[in-house]
Amino acid sequence: MHLRNVHRYGYDFVKLAESHPALEPHFTKTLDGATTIDFSKPESILEFNTALLKHHYNIKYWKLPAGSLYPPIPGRADYIHHISDLIGKGEKTGLDIGCGASAIYPILGNAIYNYKMVGCDVDETSIAHAKDNTLKNPEIEIRHQVNRSNILQGIIKDGEKFDFVMCNPPFYASAEEAEKENLKKQRKLGTSEESRNFAGMSHELWCNGGEALFVKRLIKESADFKEQVGWFTSLLSRKRNVPKLEKLAKKLKAEVQVITMQTGNKESRILAWRFSKEGK
Repeated sequence: MHLRNVHRYGYDFVKLAESHPALEPHFTKTLDGATTIDFSKPESILEFNTALLKHHYNIKYWKLPAGSLYPPIPGRADYIHHISDLIGKGEKTGLDIGCGASAIYPILGNAIYNYKMVGCDVDETSIAHAKDNTLKNPEIEIRHQVNRSNILQGIIKDGEKFDFVMCNPPFYASAEEAEKENLKKQRKLGTSEESRNFAGMSHELWCNGGEALFVKRLIKESADFKEQVGWFTSLLSRKRNVPKLEKLAKKLKAEVQVITMQTGNKESRILAWRFSKEGK
């Protein structure tokens, strides 16, 4: 994890439960008697995430609808910290593509670095919940992308400037692939429960072409907004997708960085590109 990520030092479950008592009923014990939770259970993950937000980020209200993506807070915070390294200190404004019902990146970006944030999504239900989760924060705005063929177009307004764009793209290429990977994961966890520990609505988990095609579209569209955005970034879960996407960004005359993120046993990458060293 990033050196500034408070979660790199592990979790004090007792203190987390003091901040969020609803976590305590989910406690279990490891073989050596340490307190933990069952990370294969969605309801435990939800209360754990809520406790982390309350304890570390002073987020008092955060609700998710049934079936939505349960974002792992430590990994989401890591992305924010790496963006901070890219854009430097000072007042910054960011755009999160696909904020989901949780609006977790706008919430963390504002809580950790006081960024002004805009989050957008194509799903009206997710938009409604994201607005509810950020209602009392004037530094966060939620926008609806009404045209699923667009990513940035219709969201970034004329003359509007952003220091960065961030995106956690839908990972899978189809609903069938998502279900197949879910079953494989459950077998590894030793449970027959057919549900991801992070749940997820269809638009959050998959899109035609998966993350590779989505980020390809984002890179192509970003060229139309190179005067309005400093750094464009996207997570890439699959290492094999990096070379072609990096090549595409360079073909469009962008400066490119590939940043490796390690959270627990999971390794992912941030693809970052910009069209001028001056940013905005």
